[in-house]
Amino acid sequence: MLYDLKRILDLAEKDGYAVPAFNVYNLETVMGVLQAAEEARSPVIMQLYSRLVTSGNSDYVCPIVLEAAKRATVPVCLHLDHGSGKDAVTIALRNGMTGIMIDYSTLDLEENIKGTKEVVDMCNLVNVQVEGELGHIGKAIDGVTNQFTEVKDAVKYVKETGVTALAVQVGTAHGRYKQAPVLAIDRIKEIKEATGVHLVLHGGSGVPDDQIKMAVQAGIRKMNFSTDLCYTFIESVQEQDKNKIAIDLIMKEPIEKVKAFCLSKIDVLGSRNKA
Repeated sequence: MLYDLKRILDLAEKDGYAVPAFNVYNLETVMGVLQAAEEARSPVIMQLYSRLVTSGNSDYVCPIVLEAAKRATVPVCLHLDHGSGKDAVTIALRNGMTGIMIDYSTLDLEENIKGTKEVVDMCNLVNVQVEGELGHIGKAIDGVTNQFTEVKDAVKYVKETGVTALAVQVGTAHGRYKQAPVLAIDRIKEIKEATGVHLVLHGGSGVPDDQIKMAVQAGIRKMNFSTDLCYTFIESVQEQDKNKIAIDLIMKEPIEKVKAFCLSKIDVLGSRNKA
């Protein structure tokens, strides 16, 4: 069942869990994610990085996700991850995405608000909701900053942009961490209480399970996983018998590994049996 961003996150808000958002790249990663969601009876978000959209890859991947969602018996949202600008958003909408993330987090507050509001207005024309980002969530290789999204800025941002979801900077980063991060759980609570908006945690790969659970309790309603899913898939492909030449047979084990990874995150986020 194809859901839009607000509808799928409203389910999570109602029952106090977070929807897992997995980045997908090809048929096999889509299959692994969907099989996990179906087995666990969990809502799921499948998302594509902006570069897959601007490179033309989404023209092939999005129809796969949309067909999977059509056949699915659980809620599925197709989402743009870290949209780089209006061009990427336009392509994503034409590809049938039902959720959009725009990332102007490297800009100052006023410019971020202005750019995000323009994208929200644009997406409102086709009834698609937007996730924004306040506080730039950088790369783990550069270290994790101790600068967090300010509550007063979040209130202003949400009010003036009209976003449905907000990615916040609370101690995570993208990629593999040099050491496990420590999340600012109290800041998540403060932002949630002050804004009432659906909060998103990026950089989920490598975050300890106990911290993920505390973040969900504090108000996180969407959590992103990409790096660990990629490693899971690639490492499994590399382990396959080099004498195999039938690609469908080679891909059976990687699909199962992706499925197992997704099931582990579904459980820690509390979304099992919520569909």
